[in-house]
Amino acid sequence: MTKDREVSALGGALGLTVTIALIASTIYMTVGAVTQGRPLLLLTVVLPLAVLSFLSAAGLFTVQPNQAAVLILFGSYVGTVKRSGWWWSNPFNTRKRISLRVRSLNGHMIKVNDHAGNPVEIAAVVVWRVHDAAQATFDVETFEDFVSVQSETAVRHLASAYPYDEYDHDAISLRGSTDKVSEFLRVELSERLRPAGVEIIEARLSHLAYAPEIAGAMLQRQQASAIIAARQRIVDGAVGMVEMALDRLSANKVVTLDDERKAAMVSNLLVVLCGERAATPVLNTGTLHN
Repeated sequence: MTKDREVSALGGALGLTVTIALIASTIYMTVGAVTQGRPLLLLTVVLPLAVLSFLSAAGLFTVQPNQAAVLILFGSYVGTVKRSGWWWSNPFNTRKRISLRVRSLNGHMIKVNDHAGNPVEIAAVVVWRVHDAAQATFDVETFEDFVSVQSETAVRHLASAYPYDEYDHDAISLRGSTDKVSEFLRVELSERLRPAGVEIIEARLSHLAYAPEIAGAMLQRQQASAIIAARQRIVDGAVGMVEMALDRLSANKVVTLDDERKAAMVSNLLVVLCGERAATPVLNTGTLHN
């Protein structure tokens, strides 16, 4: 695995000065050789000076902010220049520029089965940047394609690891645990893209829905599950309120009820508390007992 090795290059002003001096010398010697009629001087002095001028000019290059220049000399990694500016290096170095700016990948919508086997449509947005230019250059073929493919693979794995929805508050689901699922996706992508020298800044789901062929059926299932969950909570609360009412009536000695009257009171209270519509009261103006 290749690691970034930052190197320093000579200043571009120095390289320009040397280049201008070589060009001026080439012109001066050319004029002198032609004036004096010495063709041999053109081959032995002027031609090497012209070649050196060309090579010196070829060694000049610039590095923009948030950019890196990877230097390669005859197939060997020399180092990486990350400081922005105008530089001068060995003209035989091959320079490959890598952007270190933050990028955003808007993943395509894909269809995959969730943990429960239901087909869902899912897509993610990944914010990433290259932090190791040498790894991005040498350890993978094309790091942009590598990021795209690995992002899709991670999204597929994430969707198959968790259900689309789960009414258990402690369970993790794709729809109900957005922050946790996004963090899991970011961590998995960081592991997958580490060999490419890529850092994942943020990863979030941009689209999540049931596949069209089951969307209607799953909507009915969600509604039924929500109704059941709501009813369970209503019943739990109603039972607690009935228990509290009986305990307070008994503790304050407001009225003494036998088992039959308690059962009737419990039934009436549960009907009032659990009913979908408001109860219509019937006033008893007689005595408590017949």
